[in-house]
Amino acid sequence: MCSPRLPAPPPLSAPPPLSAPPPLSAPPPRPAPPPPSAPPALPALPVRLDAPDPGWVETTDVVVIGSGIAGLTTALHLRAAGVHVTVVTKVNVDDGSTRWAQGGIAAVLDPRDSPAAHEADTLAAGAGLCDPVAVRLLVTEGPARIRELIRLGAAFDRHPDGSLMLTREGGHHADRVVHAGGDATGAEVQRALRVAVDRDPWIRLVEHALVVDLLTDRAGRVGGVTLHVLGEGSPDGVGAILARAVVLATGGMGQVFSTTTNPAVSTGDGVALALRAGAVVTDLEFVQFHPTALAAPASGAGQQPLVSEALRGEGAWLVDGDGMRFLLGQHELAELAPRDVVAKAAYRVMRESGTGHVWLDARRLGGDFLARRFPTITAICRAAGIDPARQPIPVAPAAHYASGGVRTDRSGRTTVPGLYACGEVACTGVHGANRLASNSLLEALVFARRIATDVVSSAGATSLIDVGELKRGAPLSSGRQPGAPLGHRVALQRAMTAGAGVLRSAESLSAAAGELVRLAGPLTAGRGTGPWEQANLLTVATALVAAGYARQETRGCHWREDWPEPDPAGRGHLCGALRPDGSFSLVWERA
Repeated sequence: MCSPRLPAPPPLSAPPPLSAPPPLSAPPPRPAPPPPSAPPALPALPVRLDAPDPGWVETTDVVVIGSGIAGLTTALHLRAAGVHVTVVTKVNVDDGSTRWAQGGIAAVLDPRDSPAAHEADTLAAGAGLCDPVAVRLLVTEGPARIRELIRLGAAFDRHPDGSLMLTREGGHHADRVVHAGGDATGAEVQRALRVAVDRDPWIRLVEHALVVDLLTDRAGRVGGVTLHVLGEGSPDGVGAILARAVVLATGGMGQVFSTTTNPAVSTGDGVALALRAGAVVTDLEFVQFHPTALAAPASGAGQQPLVSEALRGEGAWLVDGDGMRFLLGQHELAELAPRDVVAKAAYRVMRESGTGHVWLDARRLGGDFLARRFPTITAICRAAGIDPARQPIPVAPAAHYASGGVRTDRSGRTTVPGLYACGEVACTGVHGANRLASNSLLEALVFARRIATDVVSSAGATSLIDVGELKRGAPLSSGRQPGAPLGHRVALQRAMTAGAGVLRSAESLSAAAGELVRLAGPLTAGRGTGPWEQANLLTVATALVAAGYARQETRGCHWREDWPEPDPAGRGHLCGALRPDGSFSLVWERA
């Protein structure tokens, strides 16, 4: 059995009765499977990164790792309860994924909409793997969290009468997505949260700091972090911050692929930190590829500009090279189908035509409307030499969002005491096998509040790790175990894109695993931000390949060419953990 979810938190007030979601349609008969193959060999992973003992020690109540919507919202809720917080972020506070979010935040804010409808759309997108209780919490608590964000100063777009503008995105059957600045929602949310944080002197921000490992006591409880602050001390020097609780809010792992909408900081650090601390991760095979990243000739690899599906929500069409809409007849919502459906359809067209992209045609919307409603996308396109009012936009799928992550309960608690996870790094059960559009920022808001409530309620029962143990270096010291290989990031990203990208098979995943083994071979005692970050990439890549190989079906955003249909027996979760010898293990748990 997989490690069970932790006990549920105290019950919330009862939500209004909701109608049952529509039943999932029965899958077609499964084709004969290909011949079985042995699982691929995988590299051994570091259980601690190679780093010296901490040269300095600080204390706080709670350490939050990450400074996007999940991290800053958690910090603000904790401060409202009188808790001292230290926020640690790899670069500048505003350089995470949140500010890149274009579309908006989904919530039931129209009296003609209902939590039941939002719940049904979320469950349908999740392809049978959502936790229905977590989904209900999301859709019932979400509207209040949006109103809290507005009270903090977030300025969402409004009609002349003052009512919120609402739009529709993929997988939604109603207009329920609030947005700001037309297509700059994330930037406005980040701005409002940053202003609120800056007003509070008891939230300490530590920028340009990479967390190396989590500190645990002999009982396995997390009680702090080791971290390297760039530009201070030696290149491999670390310090420690002791705390009663640690919250992972590190975002995603899109940089494990060659092309992604994620910023350069999204290297899977939170998942790797949690695994090395003994936490369980789940559903890592479900990586959502956004179907419409800009595919301009000069875009190359790395972070790709996102072309929000809100553009399709306003009436833009996806077309092939002949100008034909290829999603008509494939799904009732056509261009607004869930992202896995759209990404797979686009990939099929690209493969059949031998081209590197499809086209997003927004010309029918008019130049004035595009400039007013989508100023960011319009500017991005024009910078690439494309006028979206006169030309179709070249787009292609790119790694966008990790639906799985560090397993949590409904209060954000992981399987390791003292450790919480919030936002994309977490697997709360809300997204299942495929995230519904614009549910991600909402999930961060809802579970940040729930984490803060749980931390405050249990703060009196925990104490700081003994500093004397830390100074002795056992068991808290990172030790001198091998670090990750240097100089192989691009090769790792290429291997993952080819073998574990949009389309997967036993053959492609085995090839990716072989390349990971090759890259991990030259492990040495490397120290510094380069090898530490590379170790995190290697860890999440290995876990993803293992889970992708083990799930022998196509479900949600996991597409197996050799297992092209969903399997009724696949209604379950692959739960992973890191063994003491550095091997990654998986167990199956029925949904």
